[in-house]
Amino acid sequence: MQNEFAERNKRYLEYVEIKSPKTSPWKSLFFAFLIGGLICCMSQAFTDILPLIFKGMTLEDAKTWSLMLTVTLAILLTAIGVFDDIGHIAGAGTFLPITGFANSIASPAIEYKAEGLTFGVGAKMFYVAGPVIVNGVVYSILGALLNYLIYGVIFK
Repeated sequence: MQNEFAERNKRYLEYVEIKSPKTSPWKSLFFAFLIGGLICCMSQAFTDILPLIFKGMTLEDAKTWSLMLTVTLAILLTAIGVFDDIGHIAGAGTFLPITGFANSIASPAIEYKAEGLTFGVGAKMFYVAGPVIVNGVVYSILGALLNYLIYGVIFK
């Protein structure tokens, strides 16, 4: 019995090895840095250009609008199917900036829209991003409590 499992696992691993795409780590690294850097440069360009277009805009407002524009662009590219193609080439270069978070929310929402607004879009939208949001909130609260204990109580 044990031998059957070992043989089956061996055949499966051989099958996976044959079917797995062969990629060059240096090529993947290059495109991740290139495209990830371009995404960051684009967002910085939004931050620099917006105050020139809208004269009363502060730098903080420009940063906020820059993030919103970058997220919106990522969602639009996800909706038309281009973001996945870019992600296939760039790998982590597209998924580590905020664009990856936008994609992780938009993809399931688009995929499950046929199931309706509540059980499709609303329920499935946070499958990937939900744990990230929950962890972000929990660790922010823990960090704030730790900060309060250290600087508000101990070193008062």
